[in-house]
Amino acid sequence: MSYGGQYAPPGYHGAGGFAPRHDPPLGADPQLWQWFVAVDRDRSGHISVVELQRALINGDWSQFDLDTVKLLMNIFDTDRSGTIGFNEFSGLWKYIKDWQSVFHHFDRDRSGSIDGQEFQEALHQFGYRLSPQLLNLLQRKYGSTGHPGITFDRFVRACVVVKQITESFAALDTDRDGWVQVNYDQFMETVLTLP
Repeated sequence: MSYGGQYAPPGYHGAGGFAPRHDPPLGADPQLWQWFVAVDRDRSGHISVVELQRALINGDWSQFDLDTVKLLMNIFDTDRSGTIGFNEFSGLWKYIKDWQSVFHHFDRDRSGSIDGQEFQEALHQFGYRLSPQLLNLLQRKYGSTGHPGITFDRFVRACVVVKQITESFAALDTDRDGWVQVNYDQFMETVLTLP
């Protein structure tokens, strides 16, 4: 088949566009490829925020929070296309699996959520010694409505946000004394450049 005087690329089916590719790319994990194909509902070869949110669930079968999905997309959308391809999806999958191990390690009571004490222990092990006021603020901000504690998706988001804010502060704290002096523009630029 040809179109516009050139040969059609493999998988092209005229006005209908591209048919889904069923064979994994060379060297790819076939199971991971099948998951990618299953998540790519529109068969575009890329996964959108909406497709990713439909695919990601917490231990209680609730969908991931949209803001968490956007944060994950922002981390793994390396080409800034607004979607993730298979290679980006592979990195995201490993990242989520690693976070699941961390979550299960700190969810000592196996409740499916992280309570205040477990959250504090996690942050301490990550090297963040936050005041009780900040811990309470984080718990209120990332705690789930109608569910005690912090669900997996919100735990990931809370930890990533703490890391990003801490790194932004450290970049401004050039003398490493725990204090910074910034003007309004510097503050706004720092906050607005956070993903």
